[in-house]
Amino acid sequence: MTVRPIRLFGDPVLRSACAPVEKIDEGVRALVRDLEESVALPGRAGVAANQIGVGVRAFSYNVDGVIGYVINPVVVEVRGEPELIGEGCLSVPGLWHDVPRHPYAKVTGLDLDGNEIVIEGEGLMAQALQHETDHLDGKLYLDRLLPETRRIAMREIRESDWF
Repeated sequence: MTVRPIRLFGDPVLRSACAPVEKIDEGVRALVRDLEESVALPGRAGVAANQIGVGVRAFSYNVDGVIGYVINPVVVEVRGEPELIGEGCLSVPGLWHDVPRHPYAKVTGLDLDGNEIVIEGEGLMAQALQHETDHLDGKLYLDRLLPETRRIAMREIRESDWF
């Protein structure tokens, strides 16, 4: 298992839609182990495969002390009016802004045995499911910010020491 480095804003892999996993093999199993190891660090709620440079549809989550993963996730349901919730992203370090997110989300996908799994939740779990699925679609949380907030965030990125 390996904690993989996180790709940062500006890396093209973060803006590319990820390909579905066609076959669960040793490469996918190793990727899931790396995702789970990478998300286990303190302060991390989720890591998408493209954040560690792999363009396939898989992510890990770490919510309320529970670490898990989903292969080929699809958001199948959201409920409630979107609410502005404080959010950050490992690929955009140091920034924290309010993002409209639904208070409930449900994702379906596969486990490492190819069985369908369902992950759902409210609060931080709903936020993580939406955030990580966005990553796999080539979207960053910056894309969901309200226009004025996005302008502020882009200025913060340009002024950051990591960009």
